[in-house]
Amino acid sequence: MTKIAILASGAGSNAEKIMEHFADSPIARVVLLVSDNPEAGALGRARRFGVPTAVFYRAEFANGTAPLAALRATGVDYLVLAGFLRLVPLSIIEAWRDRIVNIHPALLPKYGGKGMYGDNVHRAVIAAGESESGITIHRVDERYDEGAVIAQFRCPVNPGDTPETLATKIHALEHRHFSAIIERDIIGL
Repeated sequence: MTKIAILASGAGSNAEKIMEHFADSPIARVVLLVSDNPEAGALGRARRFGVPTAVFYRAEFANGTAPLAALRATGVDYLVLAGFLRLVPLSIIEAWRDRIVNIHPALLPKYGGKGMYGDNVHRAVIAAGESESGITIHRVDERYDEGAVIAQFRCPVNPGDTPETLATKIHALEHRHFSAIIERDIIGL
């Protein structure tokens, strides 16, 4: 059984879709949800699926020791960042090299890097007059949003789109594609 840990900082809609996707899978299961935010909605979503959770505050996560121990204790094979806003410590990257993936709400390499998440990205895409946006699923390395791209999916940016309307389109892409890419291209099921 392939074991997956999800790292999430916010509401957790992508985390929920991943837990739902693998809930009855005979070959992969989400075994832990890690957050840096004790108020993250993702924690409640994990509890509803019976997935254990762990919270590590910013400094504790950045140090890497405690989260690394928790991840190793569960024997996870892959880490999936689903709305996780922290840079992953080098100790964790080294322990799961090429087995950590992230989803980004834009077409990298554009609109990536520190501080580029959620509505910040959507505002930047609209302000730049882009005609399309989308999502990027990529491997995680030592820098924000610079790991190897695994897949990208696109949507139009229409005149009159707002950060909220663009976010709706992006969420639809995320929910439609992320779990399938995890299954097919990342863990190769």
